[in-house]
Order: sequence, then structure tokens, then C-alpha cells
Amino acid sequence: MDTLPAGAPGLFNEMRTILRSLACLLTLSVGVAAHAAQSAEPAMSLEQAVAQVQQETGGKVLSASTVRRGRSSFEHRVKVLTPTGHVRVVTVTTEASKGPASNDSTKNPSSDGGSNKEKH
Repeated sequence: MDTLPAGAPGLFNEMRTILRSLACLLTLSVGVAAHAAQSAEPAMSLEQAVAQVQQETGGKVLSASTVRRGRSSFEHRVKVLTPTGHVRVVTVTTEASKGPASNDSTKNPSSDGGSNKEKH
């Protein structure tokens, strides 16, 4: 007849409880990390990007939107009417708020040499 030493069933139950708790903690921590990665905000707000483009071009902003580019990168697209009558779309790239946005954030230079112009 197989018999367990005294205290073995209690030890087994205690280990099972600890393992369940660890499994729950692991599941929760993975879920929290995934949620944090999805809900990251751009380091530069859309309003800040609009102000930057307006200052650089001296034009009138026609529209602006934000697009997610990967897990930690965002693009603000600002359509602006320049003082010379050209419509340009200026893209401002920014990282998620975990790190600072780069100082070189505009892909299109503010000169009229860009290819995103329309004459009106």
C-alpha cells in the first residue's frame, strides 16, 4: 500500500496554490505590458505639430491627422496652404511618449522644393 508521509498532502496543496498564483501574475503582467504598448501616445501632440508646421511654413493649416506607424512611431500629417498659394502636406514623425521626439522631425523641408505641392 502506498502511503504519503505526514504533511505531504498539505505541502502538495500549498505548492499548487503558489503555482496558480504565479500563473495568474504572469498572465496579468503580459496583459498589462500589451495594453501599455497599444495605448502609447505620441511624444509630440497633433496641436504641437500643427504649430510647428505653421511656424515653419508661415501658411494656413487646412487639415491635420495622426497615423500610427508601428508600435512606437506616429506620423502627424498637416496639410497647409503656403503664402505662395501652394498646398503642401508636411509629415511630422514622432516616437511614442516613452522617449523624447527627435529635433529633426519633419520629413519635408519647409522650402518650396518639396514634391507634395499643388498650385491653386
